[in-house]
Amino acid sequence: MELFRKIFGEFIGTFMLVFIGTGMVAFSTNPDPLTIGLAFGLSITIADYAVGHGGLSDGHFNPAVTIAMVLNKRATIKEAVFFIIAQFVGAIAASACVGGFGSALGLEAGTYGQTDFPDISAGAAFAFETLISFLFIFVILMVTSKKYGSKQMASIAIGLTLGFLVAIALNLTGGSLNPARSFGPAIFAGGSALSHYWVYLCAPILGGIIAAVVAKFMGSEQGLTEQDA
Repeated sequence: MELFRKIFGEFIGTFMLVFIGTGMVAFSTNPDPLTIGLAFGLSITIADYAVGHGGLSDGHFNPAVTIAMVLNKRATIKEAVFFIIAQFVGAIAASACVGGFGSALGLEAGTYGQTDFPDISAGAAFAFETLISFLFIFVILMVTSKKYGSKQMASIAIGLTLGFLVAIALNLTGGSLNPARSFGPAIFAGGSALSHYWVYLCAPILGGIIAAVVAKFMGSEQGLTEQDA
């Protein structure tokens, strides 16, 4: 039952992140990057406070984060498989809602808040998404660590980091940092959002792997017991 609650928490949290963040992109008229960034940042903070505290969920809401947690022995492979499935399902459900409400509002077809990189090369997009994903997941690993973390402030630090990174990246790559966040909109929008999805799948995972290694080197896992792992 506890594992089921955590899985459902990952579904709900990812749904909130994708629905609020991509909904802001889809439903707003010429929103500025900072507004979009703060929408994503506040949504992950709210989701973490709602289901990430008290053991209801581990508060990942991102397959790249889950993989990093497995590498640093904060989650099991079994948990990771279920969490990642829940994250992708949550993102798909959120994108379906965004698209449905968008159609009801008469918005242009294919408006799902999808990520893409029309103005830069795939290589540049991959490198940029890897970098910002590394920074984001490194912050997560450090502020949630037993040695350096602050339970009261972790959600705020994570939300602010995500918000500013999305704002910086919005006009370059769309600022994904999350394979699930990009997958939901891509499967409905199709086109280049789907054909370029490999960037948003692989780059955040690579960034997360690097973050796990660097954070562990910096001592993020000191104080982690076998029971915690």
